[in-house]
Amino acid sequence: MWNSRALSRILALLLLHSVVALVSAQGSTKSTWNTLSGAFCAAALEMHKGYEEIERLRRVFVLSFIRLCSSIYGECEARLELLECYLVLGSAPLVVARGGFSGLFPDSSLAAYNLALITGLPNVVSWCDVQLTKDAAGICFPDVKLDNATDISSILENKTTTYLVNGVPTKGYFSVDYTLKDLTQVVLTQGVYSRTNKFDGNLFPIFTVDDLVKQVAPPFLWLNVQHDAFYTQHNLSMRNFVLSISRKVVVNYISSPEVGFLRGISTRFNPNITKLVFRFMGMDEVEPTTKQTYDSLQKNLTFIKTFASGILVPKNYIWPVDSGSYLQPHTSLVSDAHKVGLEVFASDFVNDLPISYNYSYDPLAEYLQFIDNGEFSVDGVLSDFPITPSEAVDCFAHLGGNATKQVNTLVISKYGASGDYPACTDLAYQNAISDGVDVLDCPVQMSKDGTPFCLSSIDLIESTTVAQSSFSRLATSIPEIKSGSGIFSFSLTWDDIKTLKPSILNPYTKYRLYRNPKFKNEGNFVTLSDFLSLAKNQTSLSGVMITVEDNFYTSSEEATFLTIGSLAPCMLTLAPTVPLDWVGHSVTPSSVALFMQNAAYLAEKVGLSITDAVLTALSKASYDKPGAQKVLIQSSNSSVLKEFRDKTKYELVYKIDENVGDAVNSAVEEIKSFADSVVVEKASVFPLNAAFLTGSTKIVPKLKSYNLSVYVETFSNEFVSQAWDFFSDATVEINTFVQGEEVDGVITDFPKTANRYRRNRCLSDKTLPPYMEPVKAGDLLQLVTKEYLPPAQAPLPPLTESEVSEPPLPATKAAQAPGPSSGSRGGTSPPGNAQTKVTIGFFLSSLALFVSSLLLF
Repeated sequence: MWNSRALSRILALLLLHSVVALVSAQGSTKSTWNTLSGAFCAAALEMHKGYEEIERLRRVFVLSFIRLCSSIYGECEARLELLECYLVLGSAPLVVARGGFSGLFPDSSLAAYNLALITGLPNVVSWCDVQLTKDAAGICFPDVKLDNATDISSILENKTTTYLVNGVPTKGYFSVDYTLKDLTQVVLTQGVYSRTNKFDGNLFPIFTVDDLVKQVAPPFLWLNVQHDAFYTQHNLSMRNFVLSISRKVVVNYISSPEVGFLRGISTRFNPNITKLVFRFMGMDEVEPTTKQTYDSLQKNLTFIKTFASGILVPKNYIWPVDSGSYLQPHTSLVSDAHKVGLEVFASDFVNDLPISYNYSYDPLAEYLQFIDNGEFSVDGVLSDFPITPSEAVDCFAHLGGNATKQVNTLVISKYGASGDYPACTDLAYQNAISDGVDVLDCPVQMSKDGTPFCLSSIDLIESTTVAQSSFSRLATSIPEIKSGSGIFSFSLTWDDIKTLKPSILNPYTKYRLYRNPKFKNEGNFVTLSDFLSLAKNQTSLSGVMITVEDNFYTSSEEATFLTIGSLAPCMLTLAPTVPLDWVGHSVTPSSVALFMQNAAYLAEKVGLSITDAVLTALSKASYDKPGAQKVLIQSSNSSVLKEFRDKTKYELVYKIDENVGDAVNSAVEEIKSFADSVVVEKASVFPLNAAFLTGSTKIVPKLKSYNLSVYVETFSNEFVSQAWDFFSDATVEINTFVQGEEVDGVITDFPKTANRYRRNRCLSDKTLPPYMEPVKAGDLLQLVTKEYLPPAQAPLPPLTESEVSEPPLPATKAAQAPGPSSGSRGGTSPPGNAQTKVTIGFFLSSLALFVSSLLLF
């Protein structure tokens, strides 16, 4: 009897031959290909299903055909490129979930294994680090010692022992000292201290391999045997265990860093059922059987092939990173291994640790570097966060540079590509354009001589080297603008400002996360006119956003507690969006706020009209002419926007710079009277408590019901800027706002990440795969037990009409910019939109000012 799948493959091949004949007969025309594209794609994908049974010559034939048609395959480009990759490699890269989804839940827990299956590819592989108990039971646990990821030290106090592990005396709680029954009273805990411990109250038991198979039923199982020699010393046989378990269930992969162990079991396993994988450790570490370093063993892959079908290597074996955390040229390890018939798996992938600056803190970019670099692909990756490689393999790999946008969400830059380059410099803007931004932004500041230019803050200390220059003497305190002292743009002429160097913004130095240090002072400042000229010549841009008068505060994504040497803490800035769970506690902001009234202050005190300067620059650049790019004017001050409304027809964007959960109808009606769209912060859409999403608010649907476009800020790649619910993955976060809340635009300092998201092929699927579904806000917090729950927070307040209304801007008066003075910390704050930020400032001494500026570099 014919096998239906075999028959379908034969038909697929016949169809391919028919396509070749038709193309040859009719010529390589676009119309011919469009007629055939649907059938060919179906045939090609069906053929992909049977890749393991396709002979090498047949693969060569198909690849030759694909290359022959490379200029005309049009709409099938992405899927054919994926097919070509898979035919060469034999299969799509595997995603191996180390201890399940161990990046969130305790390693090797029931929740971790289940979440990996829920959020990963259908063929996600469950990884179990096998340890043996005193009575030879095999348990899944990440280390030979039980100390770090269980509560054993509190259950069995002072029961530690010391053993030799790979020749090194090691003290701790070892599984070999306890029977499986002894360990029933021990529960799993989060063993990585930078990850949340809020799930420890679930009392996850230690899993045996049998438990994993019976309770989770993973589609594919990988057993890692890390310390066979250690267990042999204690008269326990890991060999007997793996042979025994393999008689009960299919074990797809067995890995070990010990040559002796793998050689000892190699003849007992059918490589078509169970693949043996040699695991490489650090290059300078010594393999216990051969007594050679792992670095030397990677030069003898033919030897490894005698007992293994694959190798598992730390990712730096493939893409080395220099001392400055920048990528070096890739090695030949993958191609060398493939030449001798070894599969290559890469390890050490996590989303919540710093990675090479080349990836811009985007873990998805790192995975793609290993599976879609144009030269080779690894056969699988070992990850603590399997959702990210799953989306990389299925949604993003081999998209091509011209992939179609699947959603129309606008990508709006935040100071250009300021996540990679100093904010508002020509470099930041040029790279934002090449990264695919739709709307390029310029926050306008004014120099002493009336030149409007782009800079992230009116205080030059924030993003320039002014504190290290001779202009440091101009430090002054202006309570109407900000608490504490600053060196303000209107105190220097444009020629003075051009002598300064830019300084890259580092909003997460608290977590020792720094941005692209090689370029920290690169680029040139640009005037508003230069900015408009640059943008005008870019056909890929749909518009520009000019920001006038933003409230001054430290980034709402960060809590900064600055201690300089033995000095007392100098500045504390807290905001409700801060993921304070990272530092083990949470703080509820109080109601102290100082706001900056830039436009009003500049007009009344300095004699500069920022609104007139913007209108003049736009007119000179012909942005007021028909057919020009779209212009958006943003401000958090309604009086500023009303002044523009009376003089222009540009899109006016009102920024709600405080966290609100809703808006009363009269407030929205007031906004609608002068604005076309609204910017809100992320926490106004999804409120946070201890870095967990607590739910969603009504603010987006309320604003959209009044036909107001809603843009959300600020989307960053650094994992500390994201709630736990987003799995330390910027793409998951963006997807949740776009798919879940249907926001109209995202404002980001990493536009490349947002632009790539819009083009991923999974968004075109009728049914979204689980790794491309929006997160359900509040679900994760429900898994936290009562004793671990953070204190409840009051709901976010609604925006009221009184908080929107502002007095008219004062007339421009001739005045001089203030000179240096000690200033005063007093001053009355105008009301904010709603919930206020905490800004507790102390006037910095000259030494403190200088040292704080150094922290920017």
